[in-house]
Amino acid sequence: MNGYFHDLYRGSKSLLSGMLVTLKAIFQPTVTVQYPREKIEVTPNIRGHLTMVLDPETHTHRCIVCNRCAKECPSSCIDLSGVKEEGVKGRVLSRYVYNYTSCSLCGNCVDVCPTKAIEFSCEYELASFSKEDFIFDLLKEVKKSQ
Repeated sequence: MNGYFHDLYRGSKSLLSGMLVTLKAIFQPTVTVQYPREKIEVTPNIRGHLTMVLDPETHTHRCIVCNRCAKECPSSCIDLSGVKEEGVKGRVLSRYVYNYTSCSLCGNCVDVCPTKAIEFSCEYELASFSKEDFIFDLLKEVKKSQ
């Protein structure tokens, strides 16, 4: 019988502490954002999809086609290739495809890049019914921005 009253006391105490939390929350201001009309400030540390960083002097990408990002990626979601052009030192980027659906957002590719040619974007409004919409050709996006 003593155990019954002990359980009753513990249950009542738990119920009252839960009700106290609810009572405190009633008097606090709401934090709801009317999303399509109002947008929240995004932290600069957000990890969206990859984008290429443009060099401010030449207004082109900084990629030197070292393949470190593709080798370091545990998800194998980066596919890039370069060609050797005459009169140009080193290789020139000819293809940079990034598959966002298989990316684990670990950041290894961004950290290992010696020229800081790629970074995470702050874009978070990505929605689609097609998987192909999440496969980005970053070289084409650079050419569009130029």
